[in-house]
Amino acid sequence: MEEKVVLVTGGSRGIGKEVALKFAKEGYNVVTNYVSDKTDKEKLQKEFEENGVKALVLKADVTKKEDVENLVSKAIAEFGKIDVLVNNAGITRDNLLIRMPEEDFDKVLETNLKGTFLVTKSVTKYMMKKRCGSIINLSSVVGVVGNAGQSNYSASKAGIIGFTKSIAKELASRNIRANAVAPGFIETDMTEVLPEAVKENIHNQIPLKRMGTAKEVAELIYFLGSENSSYITGQVINIDGGMVM
Repeated sequence: MEEKVVLVTGGSRGIGKEVALKFAKEGYNVVTNYVSDKTDKEKLQKEFEENGVKALVLKADVTKKEDVENLVSKAIAEFGKIDVLVNNAGITRDNLLIRMPEEDFDKVLETNLKGTFLVTKSVTKYMMKKRCGSIINLSSVVGVVGNAGQSNYSASKAGIIGFTKSIAKELASRNIRANAVAPGFIETDMTEVLPEAVKENIHNQIPLKRMGTAKEVAELIYFLGSENSSYITGQVINIDGGMVM
């Protein structure tokens, strides 16, 4: 069976790491990036390769065109192709509109939305030559319904939805699919430290009465990357326990 390759941005922790591990367990060679000097590159690479696949872990900032092109070109040099792209890299800089510094608005849009644009543009050139591929972009339920204190983050995630639908129309003739995933409240390091009263309030907003897990998000993303979803493109799929209907 031909080996497949996935590129997951921001795959050093959280949802991104869980996604990369899921693809590795399914036999995909993995390419991912990190930005923090504190990241243990060798340890991360070993975690992926313990699944019997090859992994390429590189330092790259998705907001910088040169970094993105270097990441993608090294992936192509190593593996010859990229079958699945998962645009996961993202940040938050939450604040009320009236208190939000301009640089916090710019940085969130630059990382979340422009980063998705830069990586997708770079990878798409190779997918078009192969006439196949699947792109999954991480949006959020707040990109669908908005959220007080997150005007910058909501705008970036809403932008990703519009971007995804547009490229889905552009690339369909080349057999390249593009979909967006919109998670709700997901258990992460950040939610772990929340007071129990806050967690209870969150659970009360969710019909399933719990937060989701990174593993559940990874399962959905893997499905959208695989041939099992070969007739799905241009969609936004909420994974939020029924919070947004």
